[in-house]
Amino acid sequence: QVQLVESGGGLVQAGGSPRLSCAASGRTFSSYAMGWFRQASGKGREVVAAINRSGGSTRYADSVKGRFTISRDNAKNTVYLQMNSLKPEDTAVYYCAARFDVGLGFDRYEYDYWGQGTKVTVSS
Repeated sequence: QVQLVESGGGLVQAGGSPRLSCAASGRTFSSYAMGWFRQASGKGREVVAAINRSGGSTRYADSVKGRFTISRDNAKNTVYLQMNSLKPEDTAVYYCAARFDVGLGFDRYEYDYWGQGTKVTVSS
């Protein structure tokens, strides 16, 4: 089992560049592929970005490609989401998730563990 705790959310102006962090504890972090998801008010949870165990492979939703970067530091048991050029439509609760598998997953149903989420509000 792995426990995930997100941080770094808050109120940000449009165009801002916050970085979200997700600290993991429990079983070996490097055994998990990781993902970031988000859920806006009244909408379903959607994938934002995913990264494989080693960090050598990443994938992004079209809506954030070129603006967001997912990375991980296995020595620190942490996955990051660097968000640049934020837009009001990026406002959502952001969740990190862990998947006990080699390859990265791009569907919420592929993930086994979830954090509690951190809210990001982008003001225009």
